[in-house]
Amino acid sequence: MLGKTALGTTFLAAIALAAGAAFAQDTEEMAALDSQYTDADGDLVADAPADANALKNPDTLVFAYTPVEDPAIYEDIWNPFIEHLEEVTGKDVQFFAVQSNSAEVEAMRSGRLHIAGFSTGPTPFAVNLAGAVPFAIMGSEDGQFGYKLQIYTQADSDIKEVPDMAGKRIAHTSPTSNSGNLAPRALFPALGVVPDQDYDVTYSGSHDQSMLGVVAGDYDAAPVASEVVDRMAERGLYDPAEVRIVWESDPFPTTSYAYAHDLAPELKEKIKEAFFSFDFAGTALGEEFTGVSKFIPITYKDQWKVIRQIQKANGVEYTPEGLAAE
Repeated sequence: MLGKTALGTTFLAAIALAAGAAFAQDTEEMAALDSQYTDADGDLVADAPADANALKNPDTLVFAYTPVEDPAIYEDIWNPFIEHLEEVTGKDVQFFAVQSNSAEVEAMRSGRLHIAGFSTGPTPFAVNLAGAVPFAIMGSEDGQFGYKLQIYTQADSDIKEVPDMAGKRIAHTSPTSNSGNLAPRALFPALGVVPDQDYDVTYSGSHDQSMLGVVAGDYDAAPVASEVVDRMAERGLYDPAEVRIVWESDPFPTTSYAYAHDLAPELKEKIKEAFFSFDFAGTALGEEFTGVSKFIPITYKDQWKVIRQIQKANGVEYTPEGLAAE
């Protein structure tokens, strides 16, 4: 494994270059919520409606997991958890297979989605445009969580270090993806290569497609999320011997699990109880997400701070237009 650089040092350097003194200011961060939401307590997520009549307590809860290459596979994988969620909440639960990050955010914004796992980069869009309230993340028994941004190339490639990507065919995933686009744009300049300047960015559409494109030789290299490509390897979708890691970061937060802000308070508590009491051991979910043993509590304000900084360095705005660009 070549050229591993500590994310702390690299990130601070990249942010300093990208955003200047803005990140050095020790000021309280303000919410960027859509006008239909409020944030009276300053936790950067939407408050529950003040009008009790606006609170929702549906008979059927709709749950979605972040878009993947084959949603049908993940519906089966999530089934043990869905059964547990039904038992704890006393509600029927329907799995909703989403086709894109924007579709998932829009489904919660429109009230058709009640609980969801949002990918790292799209999570701030879900918070600010759809009133999502992240509360959990998958983690290990000791409370550790996260994934790494990794750059993959072919095993026999002449790309040995990050600067070697200049002039090559490099695949990013989608505009709002953290590890697939925004983090590379914030971090790569300090590593010696500037996306869209030293190489033309091609959007593959997903981490899966980026990785398969590298294996097939369609791309010379691609920044991808470690958790996605690890699961692909476990399912035999590519041969790890055919590829090589050029560089990897320290961990980022992974998929956030959130409920809609306007659910009834007692229902929110039952949902959290279901997540934090679920036992991964011996389930398809535990087999799919290796190294994970439980859901652990998080807050958007704390755990997504580094992601918001990366997105700010990239000029991301949490607007419908920004979401549509995804």
